[in-house]
Amino acid sequence: MELAMQGTLLQELLNLELPPVAIAFRDAAPPNVPRIESPQPAGCGYWRLAAKGKIFYTEAADHYTCPVGAHTHGVELPANIAAELNVLVQRMVGIQYITMEDIQKIPRRRDPFLLALYAPLAEAPFEPDVVLVRGTVKQLMLLAEAAQAAGVAAGGATMGRPTCAVLPQTLQSGHAAASFGCIGNRVYTGLGDDEGYYCLPGSKVVEVVTRLPAVAEANRQLESFHKARATTPAS
Repeated sequence: MELAMQGTLLQELLNLELPPVAIAFRDAAPPNVPRIESPQPAGCGYWRLAAKGKIFYTEAADHYTCPVGAHTHGVELPANIAAELNVLVQRMVGIQYITMEDIQKIPRRRDPFLLALYAPLAEAPFEPDVVLVRGTVKQLMLLAEAAQAAGVAAGGATMGRPTCAVLPQTLQSGHAAASFGCIGNRVYTGLGDDEGYYCLPGSKVVEVVTRLPAVAEANRQLESFHKARATTPAS
């Protein structure tokens, strides 16, 4: 199954407003894939651009504007940016958003960061390491059920802050990971109050998409069954 078909089916079967985003970490970019024109305020801002149809790559310096995102992506920070990260962390601790113990538990890419590739899945000119799906809780419910049926779902809890940690979590575990998002991500991407993310290993997307039609149809039938049952007086 080609990437274009995977991306199209995911979007159509789940009725997603935005297309799934393909992300890969590489040593070099494919031909004709340009570098992002200007850095985004946060690393998750690149997800938003890719979901709107842009195909591009970022270098380490393009992530310096988001010290937390740079940390989760495995970007080595210059001394001045590292100092900004420390100030931000201290502020988060000071307002009781996180604790110092939380910092050590945040997933982080282990490999050196050289560049990251972004594209809508259906148009990606590269094989994705991860595929990020943004959707409503019901849409992600169906995707999670398909991932479970394919043996791709993880048994851990849905992730929270920071949202970008869902990428290294998926990369390191080899399983899907869900995230409720974080307040920064909601500001920088416009994520709705009823939306979240589900991240799939790129190598497992075909298996999940293959399961999705049956999962979606089963849910349609069960929804009708439960609605009829809910309106039937108890005997």
